[in-house]
Amino acid sequence: MHVRRLREARGLTLEELASRSGMSFRGVVYIEHGRRNPSLTTLIKLARGLQADPSTLLGVFDSCDRSSD
Repeated sequence: MHVRRLREARGLTLEELASRSGMSFRGVVYIEHGRRNPSLTTLIKLARGLQADPSTLLGVFDSCDRSSD
């Protein structure tokens, strides 16, 4: 869901993000729907497509860590 929120905030379609990231449409869909866990390389590609720092995509884990305190 984090990738989807970032994509939508940037006004990108799934097709646009896939193209910008050098990924398949289906691969992006699977990641957005939680059906596939992206590798570090894939996270970097997605970040590039979103024009964001890779740490932005990993930021979702920071909020999970804080909520368990």
